[in-house]
Amino acid sequence: MERDYPLEKVRNFGIIAHIDAGKTTTSERVLYYTGVSHKIGEVHNGEATTDWMEQEKERGITITSAAVTCFWNPTYAPTDKSKKVRFNIIDTPGHIDFTVEVKRSLRVLDGAVVVFDGVAGVEPQSETNWRYADEAMVPRICFINKLDRTGASFEHSYKTILDRLNKNAVRMQLPIGLEEKHEGVIDLMRMKAIYFEGEMGIKLVEKEIPEDMKADAEKYHAELIEKIVEQDDVIMNEYFEGKVPELAVLKSLLRKAVIANKIFPVFAGSALKNKGVQLVLDAVVDYLPSPLDIPAIQGINPANDEVIDRPASDTEPFSALAFKVATDPFVGQIIFFRVYSGTLSAGSYVYNPRTGNKERIGRILRMHANEREEVKKVFAGEIAAAVGLKDTITSDTLCDENAPIELYRIVFPEPVISLRVEPKTKADQEKMGMALSRLAQEDPTFRVTTDPETNETIIAGMGELHLEIIVDRMKREFTVETNVGKPQVAYRETITGEAQVEGKYIKQSGGRGNYGHVKIKIKPMDLSIDADDLPKNIKREKGFEFINTLKGGAIPQEYIPACEKGFKEGLDRGVLAGFKLENVSVELYDGSYHDVDSNEMAFKIAASMAVQDACKIARPVILEPMMNVEVVTPEKFMGDVTGSLSSKRGLIEGMEARGMNQAVKAVVPLSEMFGYMTILRSMTEGRASFTMEFLRYDIVPVNVATTIIEARK
Repeated sequence: MERDYPLEKVRNFGIIAHIDAGKTTTSERVLYYTGVSHKIGEVHNGEATTDWMEQEKERGITITSAAVTCFWNPTYAPTDKSKKVRFNIIDTPGHIDFTVEVKRSLRVLDGAVVVFDGVAGVEPQSETNWRYADEAMVPRICFINKLDRTGASFEHSYKTILDRLNKNAVRMQLPIGLEEKHEGVIDLMRMKAIYFEGEMGIKLVEKEIPEDMKADAEKYHAELIEKIVEQDDVIMNEYFEGKVPELAVLKSLLRKAVIANKIFPVFAGSALKNKGVQLVLDAVVDYLPSPLDIPAIQGINPANDEVIDRPASDTEPFSALAFKVATDPFVGQIIFFRVYSGTLSAGSYVYNPRTGNKERIGRILRMHANEREEVKKVFAGEIAAAVGLKDTITSDTLCDENAPIELYRIVFPEPVISLRVEPKTKADQEKMGMALSRLAQEDPTFRVTTDPETNETIIAGMGELHLEIIVDRMKREFTVETNVGKPQVAYRETITGEAQVEGKYIKQSGGRGNYGHVKIKIKPMDLSIDADDLPKNIKREKGFEFINTLKGGAIPQEYIPACEKGFKEGLDRGVLAGFKLENVSVELYDGSYHDVDSNEMAFKIAASMAVQDACKIARPVILEPMMNVEVVTPEKFMGDVTGSLSSKRGLIEGMEARGMNQAVKAVVPLSEMFGYMTILRSMTEGRASFTMEFLRYDIVPVNVATTIIEARK
């Protein structure tokens, strides 16, 4: 079986945006214009193709990223089959609680279309997503959507992109009319006005630029051409001597610049009113990379930790990254994966370097949201889903056993909020364990633990909505009824001083005894030094550092790992209120042993006791998660909103006008934000909204710390 589409005719891209900027509506238009769906599903009717979960339909938001395959003939060559391109699109969620979906999708995509609200411009989540795209080095094109809304302003939204995201954004279009007068767009590259006529705006009509917009169009056309020719010294010199490059040359220069993340083209329109979407699809073809345009993926050879490259080619050894695990009611567990090199056939075996095992691929599916098409083989550069993998989790590499490679894992944020859950009946008890482990497999930001003292089950996630959806999914997908406790904040503890102690564990019983003796120093970790620059005798993990400065074999080498394990276990339970201790540096500098009585267990216990005693002396403090909060409110409620945020120990960082409203930015402790939506609605006649995301951990004020410690007793 041969590849049905050449690699240069493939585009893997995602649609990313702040909640409610219109990503899913844009995705629906894309599916309609590319002929995948014959009827347009609207989000507000709960009919969007890519929002297929019950919870998504009810809330009108996207929760999981949906993968869709479709085909597009550019509008400038609608009948030329040689120009047809295959799109693999992922529609990602905008809500901060599901930020993991954006992060993992960007990791496997080659490009992104970033959608902005024409009234609000850049919103907090757009900034977070843009930052994730920067980290993943993903080329982007911008689409300022909703220009038909009251208060829409293309120029304001464009300015927010320049101010908050990147100075290298450039206008590719100007809207013709705004709000209810929004009729079409001006293409600044070709200097033509384009209108969208016929049913669903499917017919593009080219006309001359309206007289009253000619001056602006000329000005921004010159700006665009200058920005493009800057990319090539020879062409730039020719341009300044008066020679304007041809359209094909400009396009190829712009394509190079977009792929190198040097220019971010900005388009205009309204997905809901069917204006401008086809031109964004043309731009995806013209400017976003195919798998051949991006650098070869890098990974590590598991045998010797050497860095290896895998170019996108069918003839290279097979390598793929599993970026999502989903449970399908009909098929069971599905693993979404991106093929970086080589090919994979259904029924063959893949090797997983994390587990060191081989697994058989049962079936391979190409997904159209929640509908599926079975394929026998997938090729480099494709996104597909596999059935039959039991032991694969998000971020695992799948590869050829004879040419093993481990691709870099995706790093996920830590959960900041937890809940206690208990099954309602005995029958629910057995099902709950299975349901939670399946959900935790799907979502790397969702954790399940058991409280060692009370044996209660604790679930932790990114926010209240995140955990609400998890509990809802347990009920619907796994028919598990649960009782849920109040949301709890994921506090941490740390030390602010230094201490030096010794820990001895000596136990004599008949026969052989136990003897472990360590001397340690502890201090806060110095995070200004990068982990790669640390000397050989220092081992650093997340939140913990182990320094070995033992001299002259005071403790035999075989007991050192046991000591390290003991230090880690000692830090699992804090000394103030039992929260995990982090950012502690432990130095083992001396100790002693007994020829007969010393063993690993004795040293582990001695180390654990020593670290607990040391932390009690080293000025321990409690840390709490601080959130970046943005409240958008009508101006007349500004005083009430800022007052309420200040009363919640919030620090107001700034305000700015957003269309008819004001946006207030603040940093507020998460513990003060529970149920804030209800307070905000009653204070502003239901007209304000807010978003928040995790920022950092800060030390809790003394009076609050006392309350937390009392409550934990």
